[in-house]
Amino acid sequence: MGSIAPYRATLVICLAEVLGLAAIAAFPALLPTFQAQWDLSNTAAGWISAAYYAGYMLSVPLLAGITDRMDARRIMALGALLGVATALGYALLARGFWSALALRWLAGIGLAGIYMPGLKLVSDHTEGALQSRFVSFYTASFGLGMGLSYLMAGEINALAGWRWAFLASAIAAAMALLVIWRYVPGGVRLPSGQPLRLADFVTVLRCRPAMAYVFGYAAHMWELFAFRTWIVAFLVFSMGYSSDGDGGWRPTQVAFLANLVGLASSIAGNELARIHGRQRVIAAVMLLSAACGAGLGFMAPLPYAWVALGALVYGLLVTADSAALTAGAVAAAPAGLRGTTLAVHSTIGFGAAFAGPLAVGLVLDAFGGATPLAWGMGFVTMAAGCLVGPLILAYYSDHHAARE
Repeated sequence: MGSIAPYRATLVICLAEVLGLAAIAAFPALLPTFQAQWDLSNTAAGWISAAYYAGYMLSVPLLAGITDRMDARRIMALGALLGVATALGYALLARGFWSALALRWLAGIGLAGIYMPGLKLVSDHTEGALQSRFVSFYTASFGLGMGLSYLMAGEINALAGWRWAFLASAIAAAMALLVIWRYVPGGVRLPSGQPLRLADFVTVLRCRPAMAYVFGYAAHMWELFAFRTWIVAFLVFSMGYSSDGDGGWRPTQVAFLANLVGLASSIAGNELARIHGRQRVIAAVMLLSAACGAGLGFMAPLPYAWVALGALVYGLLVTADSAALTAGAVAAAPAGLRGTTLAVHSTIGFGAAFAGPLAVGLVLDAFGGATPLAWGMGFVTMAAGCLVGPLILAYYSDHHAARE
C-alpha cells in the first residue's frame, strides 16, 4: 500500500466510479418519456426507481462486507461488468413496467459492486488526516457521475432516442471495467482469511459513534434520491406553465448542473465539518436543505428560470452533508471492520433511498398527480425525511454525553 501514491489511487478510483455510474440517472432523466410511452403512473414510476436501490440494498451487505477479506478491486470489476450487461439489456429488452423493473433491480446490484467497494479502496490507500478529504472526493464524485448520467441520457435521447442513451451508458461501464482492471490498486484484506461473519455486523451495529452517522446518512439518502428521481419530471411539469418553454435549459441539463454544484458543496461541507464540528455542521445543513426542499415544490407555477434556479440551490444544499456523513462513518468504524461498516452504512442508507422515491410517487398520485399541490406535497415528503437527521444526531450525542 505504501508504494501507491494516495492522490493517484484516489484519482483512478474516482474515474472508475464516474464511468461506472453512467446509467444511474438514465431512467429518472427520461422518466417523462417512459411515463408517456408506457402509460406509467407516478406510483409505477416510483417502483421502477425504487427497484434500482432495492437491488443495491439487498446485495451491498455481501459485496461491501466481504471487502475486509477479499480484494475490493475484484468486487468493483464485477459491479462494472454487471453494469455493462444491464445497460445493454435495458437498451435491447425494456418494453414496459415489468422488464424495466427487473433490469433496474439488476443494475442496482451492479452499483453495489462499484460504489462501496470503491470507497473501501480509497480508505485503504489513505490514512490519517487526509483520509476524510479523500473520502469526500470520492463521495462527491458520485454526484459528478450522476450529473453526467443525466446529461448524457438527455442529450443522446434528444438526438437518437432513449435506447441509444442506454447503449452509451453500457459503453461507459465497459470503460470503467478497463480502468479497474488496468489501473486501480488492490485493496487491503484481513490476514486471518476468515469468511465474512455475522458477528462482524453485530459489532458495527453496537458501535454507537458509527451508527450515528449511519442513521443520519439514511435520513440524507431519503431526501437526496427522492430529489434525484423526480427532479426532471418536476421541471418538465413546471415548464408547462412557462411561456418561454425551457429558456434554453432542458430539464436534464438543469439536473446535471444541480449535481455538479453538489460535487463542490459535498467537499466543502466535509471541510467545514472538520473545522467546526462534524455533527453540528451536518445538522445545520440538513435543516437548511429541508427548508429549501419544502418550498421548491410549490414553485412550479412560477417562471421556469426561477424554478430551475431553485433546483440548483436545492442541489447545492441536498448534497452538502453527504461526504461529512460518510467520512464520519469511516472514521468511527471499529478496527479491522471498515468494509463491514461501509456495508451497514450503505445498506441502511440505500434502504432509505429505496423508500424515498416511492413515497414521493405515492404522494403525487394521492394529491392528483399533475397539479402544483401534488408537487408541493411531494417535495414536502422529501424534506420530511431529512428532518429526522438532526434528531438522530442529537439523540446519539446526548446518549454519548450521558455515558461519559
